[in-house]
Parts: sequence; structure tokens; C-alpha cells
Amino acid sequence: MDGLNTKYLVRRLVIYLLTIWMSATIIFCIPRLAPGDPIAAMISRMSQQAGYVENSDKIIEGWRKRFGLDDTPLTQYRRYLRNLLRFDMGYSMAFFPTTVSSMIKRALPWTLGLLLVSTIVTFLLGNFLGALLAWQRTPKIVKMIIPATMVFTSIPSVLAAIFLLYVFAFRLHLFPFRGAYGRGLQPELSWEFISSVIYHGILPVSTIVLVSFGYWALGMRGMMITVEGEDYMHLARAKGLNPFYTLYRYMVRNAILPQVTALAISLGTMVSGQILVEYIFSYPGMGTLIFTAIRNQDFNMIQGTLFVLIVATATAVLVIDLIYPFIDPRISYEGG
Repeated sequence: MDGLNTKYLVRRLVIYLLTIWMSATIIFCIPRLAPGDPIAAMISRMSQQAGYVENSDKIIEGWRKRFGLDDTPLTQYRRYLRNLLRFDMGYSMAFFPTTVSSMIKRALPWTLGLLLVSTIVTFLLGNFLGALLAWQRTPKIVKMIIPATMVFTSIPSVLAAIFLLYVFAFRLHLFPFRGAYGRGLQPELSWEFISSVIYHGILPVSTIVLVSFGYWALGMRGMMITVEGEDYMHLARAKGLNPFYTLYRYMVRNAILPQVTALAISLGTMVSGQILVEYIFSYPGMGTLIFTAIRNQDFNMIQGTLFVLIVATATAVLVIDLIYPFIDPRISYEGG
């Protein structure tokens, strides 16, 4: 494999596994450091819905044994790691007897789809606008408009989601304010369902793009300015090459490479921002599951959903890192 060797590949895989193990340990510890008892909270919710719950003390004791919460933390941790190796994430404490895995299987495709679309749109749009900002032939009016569109970059994704929801859903009634597809539709490969999914996903995707593309635009602008002063750019101008050809072939192609590296680093931030966006729009993805699990102190659900997102993000970073030598032939890991 050009640009890669076995030593580097093994080292990256070891780092990848260590990252997953450390992240899994952290998400095991943090929910247990929070105050409160998940079983007592569940009984409290039952009391609010149905009034007095008879023999609640015995119910709490039985459920604590059922979920292994009476075991020592070390025993719980060992069982937790052993179950993760088998991809057994147990039962949801808030939605028993539903398993965590089954709920994740329903929610994960929605999150991955939303993340994939928003990441591609953000990356392409941000770098395109950044290139226009740095290109000398860009009209001045365009260079004035682009910075004005970056106002959302400085605000949290939650506020951007609320703003878009209020304007385009509640006031203008142009888009739905919740859900991933229309009522009465069944998930299937039909144009009616697919068009409904696209229609419902416009606002969530727009929210993520609005709060993220500015970083890519500014980064690309800085790289383009750096590239513009290189010797090969002076040579291209001296040869009288077409300005658009020079922009694409010499400037964008060389400036985009550090942006690909930044993409791998920023995936974790994009995932965390998407979690709140999904909840605001009642999108049936992992974000809604995580928020509900935290509110209900559902340890198993918190551990399972966060673990899956961490594995997915770490895998994406690993893949980008391994294919980087193919993107830029100048990069080589032969000596690594």
C-alpha cells in the first residue's frame, strides 16, 4: 500500500482501540457520578402517571438486582465491558423490556443520514465560499455578502434551531416543525416517503450548516491566501493560464488538503451539536435517545448510544487518516 506501512497501520489501530476503551470507561463513570437513583426515578415517573405505587420499596430492590446496580462498581464495569464486546447493551431502564440495541437500530440510520448530508454540505459550501473570499477575481459584492452570512457561526446550534423553527415552521409554515417524515407514512423505498424525509430534514440540516460552514470558509480563506504566494502560483500566472483553471488546479487543490485533516478532527464537535438539534426538531435519531436517556437516568441507554457514536466517529477519523496518503501523494507514512 503506497504511503502506508504495517507499523503505522498497527499503531493507528492500537490508538483507535485505546480511544474506544477510554471513551467507554468515561461514559460508564459519568452517569454514575450524577446524583439520584435511576430505579427510584422510574418509580417516581410511574407514580406521577398512575398515582400511588404499592410496595415501591420492594419494586426498587427487585429492579436494582435485575439491572445489577447492587453489585460493586468494579463488577458492573467488568460486566459492562464484557457485554460491549458482544454488542449486548442490555435493556433500557426507562422503556423496559425494550433492549437498547433495538432502539439504537431504529435511531442510528436517521442520525448517520443527517450527519452525512450536513457534513458534506457544510464542507463543500464552506470551502467554496472560503475560496471565493480569497480569490482576487471574486466580485466585491460577493465578498461583502459572504461574511454577513456567517452571523450564525457565532451562536449555539440550539438557538439557531429555535430561530429557524420559529421563522420557517411557526410563522411562515414552509416546513414541518417536528419528526422525520409525514404522519401515516411507512418507511419504504418510495418517492412519497423519500420526498417526505427530505422535506422534514431541510431545517435540521440547515441548522447544522449555518452554525458550521463559517469555520470552513475562514480556514479555506487562510489556506488560499497562503497558497497564493507560492512559487508555482507565480509560474502559473506567468504562463498565462486560465484564471479559473489556476483557481481549481493550483489553489483549491492544494489548499483543500489541510481542510480534510480538519474534517476528521471536527467530526466529534459536529456530532455533539447535532444531538441537541435532533431533540429540538423531535428527530428520531440518537440525539433524541441520548437526551431522553439523560433525563430518565437510563444508564444502559446512555452508555449504549454514546458508545455507538464514539465508535462511529473514531472509525471515520481512522478512515480519513488512512486514506490521506491517497488524497495527497506527498504524504507518506513509510518512516512512521
